[in-house]
Amino acid sequence: MKETSLEEIRLTELPLGSKAKITKHDESEFHLTLLEMGCVPGEPVWLEMVAPLGDPIAIQIAGYHLSIRKKDAEKIWVSVI
Repeated sequence: MKETSLEEIRLTELPLGSKAKITKHDESEFHLTLLEMGCVPGEPVWLEMVAPLGDPIAIQIAGYHLSIRKKDAEKIWVSVI
């Protein structure tokens, strides 16, 4: 059974501790780097921590922990699961 979501949001809008699936990326020069880091569409992601000033954020994806800058996380679209 395929999971559905009512809305797509940016990764930076995901509430702390929430899980989501990556749906797409904004096209940018960082697009290929995101794919290489495992941020591929369909991949589950969990927002683990946010730094005190909001940048960077820590996510868990593809079995490992990844720290990503807020400006780069804004390019990732997710649907909450």
